[in-house]
Amino acid sequence: MPELPEVETIVRGLRELITDRIIEEVVVREERLLAFPSVEKFKKGLRKKIINGVERRGKYILLRVDETKTLIIHLRMTGRLLLKPREMKYDKHTHIIFELDNDLDLRFHNIRKFGRIYLVENNYEAVGGFNKLGPEPLADDFTYELFREMINSRKSNIKALLLDQSFLAGLGNIYTDEALFHAHISPERSSNSLEEKEIRALYNSIRKVLQEGIESGGTSFSDYRNVDDKKGNYQNHLCVYQKEGKECINCGAEIIKKKITGRGTHYCPQCQK
Repeated sequence: MPELPEVETIVRGLRELITDRIIEEVVVREERLLAFPSVEKFKKGLRKKIINGVERRGKYILLRVDETKTLIIHLRMTGRLLLKPREMKYDKHTHIIFELDNDLDLRFHNIRKFGRIYLVENNYEAVGGFNKLGPEPLADDFTYELFREMINSRKSNIKALLLDQSFLAGLGNIYTDEALFHAHISPERSSNSLEEKEIRALYNSIRKVLQEGIESGGTSFSDYRNVDDKKGNYQNHLCVYQKEGKECINCGAEIIKKKITGRGTHYCPQCQK
């Protein structure tokens, strides 16, 4: 599933290319991807409307439409948002098409059909979990002091805690494993066992790996592509994720993979004791 850096890369690409464009028409080829409202209300609410801006919240993509509505897109496992020329044929996995006024289409491509799209005004409660998202880890107001307070108020496995979107928005398996590695913290630790210096190291490493992920255009192993249908390259800079059986870049120990709180987790047993 695309995580914060992948979604941010998509958002920045869209912001540059579709802001102030008019949605001329909406084509819905797979209704199950529309979570809210009905198909007819969805089309009517977007037809001939201006895209005023593109933002991100956690792993959600937000298109501000006509100053009153927000189009919210969650890519889930295999979702892609691609800009394509109108004349280019779309394949069977292209399910929602937003026809823009410059002869380009914004196309929602989703092989496994897990993605979801919402069109809301003020009723964000229609978007499951949106109102419960935690702080943005790259925001200016996400300070070390706030993070320390958040950690100290919880007693949970640290890997599971970082994956909890109500605790911190945008982290997934890739960047959580990488952040824990750089902070030298075992993913099997409990959050309330972390010392002050470890909390600070984790705060810094979270921001570091997310920013580096954005600068690299995200991580592409299989499905993720940016709006130009190109891969990111942060996979070339990963230290532990998908490195099972390889040597740790710090100590030479073998990177292992095991299930922790139900999630496949990669770490160095020597550096992350």
